[in-house]
Amino acid sequence: MPKLKSSQPQPSEPPQGYKVEDACAFLRISKPSVYRLIDRGLLRPNRALRHLIFSREELLRFLRDNTA
Repeated sequence: MPKLKSSQPQPSEPPQGYKVEDACAFLRISKPSVYRLIDRGLLRPNRALRHLIFSREELLRFLRDNTA
């Protein structure tokens, strides 16, 4: 007899990579602000792909290091 899947929703993990728009929502700042932070070297995206991708750890590091 096959096992039936549980009907209870499984807790989902937060995403590990964020595009610029998602990073804006995560940090609650505007898109131009994200680009300014990149230019100033305060926020470091992964540039290996076509799109800028920010790791969750990088966004949390930025918040931790720049929150008074």
